[in-house]
Amino acid sequence: MIWQILRNKRSARKYAAIGGGALLAIIVAIVLIGKPTSPASAPPDGGTVYEAEDQFYSGGVASASSYLNNFAAEGDRVVFTVNMPSTGNVDVMLNYANDTGSDKTLNVYVNGVFAIPATLPDTGGTEKWKKKAESLTLRKGLNTISYQYDSGNSGGVNLDSLSIVGGLPLADRGATVSYQELEAEDGKTNAEVLAPSREYLTVQSESSGRQAVKLTNTGHYVEWTAPQTANSIVIRYSMPDAAEGGGDQKTLSLYVNGTKAQELPLTSRYAWTYGTYPYNDDPSTGEGHHFYDESRFLVSDIPAGATVKLQKDAGDDAANYTIDLIDLEQVDDAYAMPDNFVSVTDFGAVANDDGDDTGAIQDAISGAVLKGKAGVWIPEGTFLLSDHLIVGNVHVRGAGMWRTTLQGTNGKGGFFGRDSNVRVTDLTVAGDSVYRYDSGDDPAFVGNFGPGSLIQNVWVEHMKVGIWLNAGTDGLYMVGGRIHDTWADGVNFHAGVKNTTISHFNVRNTGDDAFAMWSAGMADENNTFRYNTAQIPVLANGFALYGGTNNKVLDNIAADTVTASAGITISTRDFGGTLPISGTTEVRRNTLIRTGGLERNWNTTFGALWIYADNHPITEPIIVSDMQILDSTYDAVKLSLDKTITGVAFHNVVINGAGAYGLNFDHVSGTGNFEGVTISGAASGGVNNSGGQYTIVKGEGNSGW
Repeated sequence: MIWQILRNKRSARKYAAIGGGALLAIIVAIVLIGKPTSPASAPPDGGTVYEAEDQFYSGGVASASSYLNNFAAEGDRVVFTVNMPSTGNVDVMLNYANDTGSDKTLNVYVNGVFAIPATLPDTGGTEKWKKKAESLTLRKGLNTISYQYDSGNSGGVNLDSLSIVGGLPLADRGATVSYQELEAEDGKTNAEVLAPSREYLTVQSESSGRQAVKLTNTGHYVEWTAPQTANSIVIRYSMPDAAEGGGDQKTLSLYVNGTKAQELPLTSRYAWTYGTYPYNDDPSTGEGHHFYDESRFLVSDIPAGATVKLQKDAGDDAANYTIDLIDLEQVDDAYAMPDNFVSVTDFGAVANDDGDDTGAIQDAISGAVLKGKAGVWIPEGTFLLSDHLIVGNVHVRGAGMWRTTLQGTNGKGGFFGRDSNVRVTDLTVAGDSVYRYDSGDDPAFVGNFGPGSLIQNVWVEHMKVGIWLNAGTDGLYMVGGRIHDTWADGVNFHAGVKNTTISHFNVRNTGDDAFAMWSAGMADENNTFRYNTAQIPVLANGFALYGGTNNKVLDNIAADTVTASAGITISTRDFGGTLPISGTTEVRRNTLIRTGGLERNWNTTFGALWIYADNHPITEPIIVSDMQILDSTYDAVKLSLDKTITGVAFHNVVINGAGAYGLNFDHVSGTGNFEGVTISGAASGGVNNSGGQYTIVKGEGNSGW
């Protein structure tokens, strides 16, 4: 929806390059599509209803169209993702049916922690619904509420929905986030506002919205008005590298309501890369890019309506500071340790010192498992890791993603999953990688995370990769996280990942695909990217499916891809063992903004949506529906190359603004069905069908081509 696009990323003037009439056309076209299916709606008595069939579920749980059933064995669960305006105790209302003639039970977990057993009396029929209220303590923002069949439970019920009076709906598309993102070029400034550009190796090409503000002289500033109260700020910025590489350290001044609050320490250590792929940290090899990094700060209270200014004062002596955006957020106090957890400090881990805490934290994990504890607690502070932490059948929990940091050293750190029922929540994994080193540096999360696993409310930055999942991962749910400033992929489901979903993640400034499923030798199967936002992958795609079976890309936003890039690609591109695409691939209710890019090595361009038959033809269904493709850099939709692509079906797709064609069938054969596809503002025309090779079956509702 247009309000979601503007809320998440842009003011209306970001569409100025499209033109006012075209912007109106976008709004009208998007409204005509109608509101996409959402897992949350408003009940008659206020609040929000979260439909069970639209949530993540795993084990033997199945969807019976409008409800879930088959809670019949240990591990069967549904995880409701809900959104709250504040922290406190609330009544949640489960709408369920039970026709067994006796009480049935499931256990309730809140944000991964056991809360209460739920007793669900007989209702007299499989679709005779009753509501069961439970009082639960929820936090501000995203929460998960899981109903799970554990040992001692009896299951045997059907679940229809969860309603919360006072609950908030989730975003229709893209990640639901707790911060307000403010673009520099929308602020007040006395400095240079960089003109829009998508030219590779310019700082604008890597800027959100393709614009930024450059502070060069003492007294230059950019200023915003805080839309809500905040006590933290994230700054996305670029400043010069050291002459020999390795980064430089400088300050920039923060003012609130005209009063200097503090000098913020910034670094260019985690920006800048050079040379040819996979790049290096040596400026002498040329072609510097990956200009931006981010720094985050807890600050004194910023009232709603206050002015927030970043200013280059006399002591802020970098040659220049290019400011792309800021995020303002009201961060919770540190969370408390739950009952029956063990603290890593009892095993010798010490926060905020120079000692290696890997052994102590690993001992705590092993001790918690042996003693049957509910989990491992990592309190507020920074703890140093020199290696991965091995996790299996354990809950590792921090005091909040702003409060607990696991700081990797020498390219190492993070978590290695090796079993089922792994839960990692409420913490940051930060690295110290300064360029892409594939043979040495660690992902923040890697390995296999089996049934019952949950990764929630985590932040990853400065790692090689955010999340790299391997075969054996089955039934993992990842929700409510941020992956920023990686040197390679943000997320990669690599070979044999099954029944796994990632939702409500913001992934920004990656050095490769923001989100990828790569079926290299083993098929990724029945996985979903849903309700995520991919911003500014410096190389490659917002969302990518390379082979695989019955995978889905739903309800996402991708914006501002840079080079060798699509907003979404469905592909059999051969990086080494990529399998064919099989089953039904679903691409529904996604929005692509300023996506697509030039692949310099091939001297060819990719579409915002790119369907590419490389080492295998694509002969099984791909459904593309209710999509918005806006201001594409080149083609809005491109199908290529020299192999068959058949069975694609496009329904209700709005294309507005494209640097080349609306639809480009580039030397490809096959057959596709198109209905409700509207095209406007395509510079080269509505459609190109090279040699007339592709059979286009046009249904009703098409226009502009």
